[in-house]
Amino acid sequence: MGFTIGSMREMRHIRSGARRRTHASACTTVAEYTGLCGWAVAPGARATRGGGQCSCGDPGCEAPGAHALEFAGEVPAGATLEEAVAAWERVPGAALMLPVGRTFDVIDVAERSGVRALVRLERMGLRLGPVVATPDGRAQFFVAPGAAAELPHLLYRMGWDDADLDLRCLGPGDHVTAPPSDLGGLGAVRWLRPPALDAARQPPEARLLLGTLAYVCHRDRAYA
Repeated sequence: MGFTIGSMREMRHIRSGARRRTHASACTTVAEYTGLCGWAVAPGARATRGGGQCSCGDPGCEAPGAHALEFAGEVPAGATLEEAVAAWERVPGAALMLPVGRTFDVIDVAERSGVRALVRLERMGLRLGPVVATPDGRAQFFVAPGAAAELPHLLYRMGWDDADLDLRCLGPGDHVTAPPSDLGGLGAVRWLRPPALDAARQPPEARLLLGTLAYVCHRDRAYA
């Protein structure tokens, strides 16, 4: 049975309403990140489902759907809902990207190791920052800025400098895709540990988490 003209109009109305709700939700999320968490938000590219052509328009894009748009300005930390709405009206459908190296750096590990380490860290009662899970199987721990520069020294001091670890640190110049945006057409990024106000603005020092993360990463690699 086919659609009638009336039903097609209703479907278009529903889709239009869904797009408006999605856009409104994105604007609200941007405002929460800028106003409550104190993070800047950069409009990001999108990719076709399954990881294909990037919305930036570059056919040779090396990171389709996983980078900030160079032509679009950031929404600065502290922006209000009205400012977020005005900014996102210029880039409808953009992914939410967070610049790293300002309020936070990021320790990136395999999701399986990250989940196991997160359980250990919570049991230890340590103050933790936000933690993101990506659709390509990574866990990203928000830590105090400066961690990327200090990582080699910290691993050396802890005796992990010679270990084969699936662990890296993102710092100034990098971006991470923020929930609930899609990453590279693979699916939505999600929170393993959502941002709390104090931890979002003042995430923990990397040295407090790094020992546990390195140990779990090493053990998981050894028994893989």
